[in-house]
Amino acid sequence: MARRSRKKPLPETPVRVIIESLTHDGRGVAHVDGKVIFIDEALPTEDVEFIYTESRKDYAEGRVVKLHSRADDRVDALCPYYGVCGGCSFQHVESSAQIRIKQELLIDQFKRIGKVDAPELWQPLTGEHWGYRRKARMGVKYVAKKNNRVLVGFRERRHPYLAEIDSCIVMHPIVGTRLIALGEMIAQLSIRDKIPQIEVAIGDEQCVLSIRVLEPPTAEDMDIMKAFEREHPLTLCLQSKGPDTIVPLDGEAEVIPTYALPDHGIEFKFRPAMFTQVNYDINRQMINRVLDTLNLNENDTVLDLFCGLGNFTLPMAKYAGSVVGIEGDAPLVNHAKENARHNGITNAEFYAADLSKDISNEPWANRKYTKIMLDPSRAGASEVLQYFKKWQPEQIMYVSCNPSTLARDAGILVNELGYTLVKAGVMDMFPQTAHVESMALFQKKN
Repeated sequence: MARRSRKKPLPETPVRVIIESLTHDGRGVAHVDGKVIFIDEALPTEDVEFIYTESRKDYAEGRVVKLHSRADDRVDALCPYYGVCGGCSFQHVESSAQIRIKQELLIDQFKRIGKVDAPELWQPLTGEHWGYRRKARMGVKYVAKKNNRVLVGFRERRHPYLAEIDSCIVMHPIVGTRLIALGEMIAQLSIRDKIPQIEVAIGDEQCVLSIRVLEPPTAEDMDIMKAFEREHPLTLCLQSKGPDTIVPLDGEAEVIPTYALPDHGIEFKFRPAMFTQVNYDINRQMINRVLDTLNLNENDTVLDLFCGLGNFTLPMAKYAGSVVGIEGDAPLVNHAKENARHNGITNAEFYAADLSKDISNEPWANRKYTKIMLDPSRAGASEVLQYFKKWQPEQIMYVSCNPSTLARDAGILVNELGYTLVKAGVMDMFPQTAHVESMALFQKKN
């Protein structure tokens, strides 16, 4: 029997390097003996000492243990758990530099991946740098060895373990300041070791926490949770299996979170596990930019692909002749229809369809559209772009949470389908993280 190869132990002696550049996820890049090293919390031009945290055939990873020089963009992290908790990766970078770095990354991706010239740039959309996050999935872990403490928060950086944190300053304070209280409440429950996560959904006025339970709570557990609700401005729900199993505590009415677009007189209702943008301020700015740019009127027929619960569809319907929203998640489509009725919008249609599959027989796919809105997942929209030959929209607005797939799709639109990349820019949807949210406008060539 062949022996299982053992992993070679990592060098323990710190290594000194000059950081050459930055990766898309915010790590410094250096080389040692010809091998590329990705180093957490290191910035270009810095002279650092690092220790190895991972070593593979083609690359290695490390973390800084000593700074011999500081980049101009470096600041001291505000959070005492930064570097241990994996929720943030950019707190060591000054806030305006964070957005500049993200914009430079977007331009680089357009050129390198899409083979597209850099367009005119929009001014970045920015907002509050702290306390902005309204949606999250937090881990929960009962740890008997820590005096029976229940940890609530996020995973450690590059490790599966839950970080031991007392608060989170990027989360909205209604939750971010209550992690200890949540843990202490769960520690009193008989099922404290049967709760793996909490789904956080914070609306404009409501905060709903859906507690995933692997076993049903007892009547005494219910009393403990209801007492917690009375002490704090939030609502607890239970989730026994998938998202559709989220229910109020026994005897309580369901609380439906909402968020509004005041500039357009629209209010969205959503259920706790449904996708919504985490940063309401940036979301409102983003929607206003889309509407200002597309300049919709009653002659416009708009197709909104990957429409979710209608975040763009409904405000566009306020100004266009008609809008058709397409989403792969059927419950989201039903909720989008409910939101249209809730807002008295009658010129928006919604259909469920998997946009990565053949849609040629869908009735909505055989219409003409003057303008198209795209807001896909990280995988991008390459499969659906072939249909743009049929639709021939004058303008395409593409909102992206992954600059690499945006750049790839921009290459298809520009180099194969006859569009010009007119303008692009980034949005600071996730401050203190390396996550890049961006948007791009494409115009049909004459």
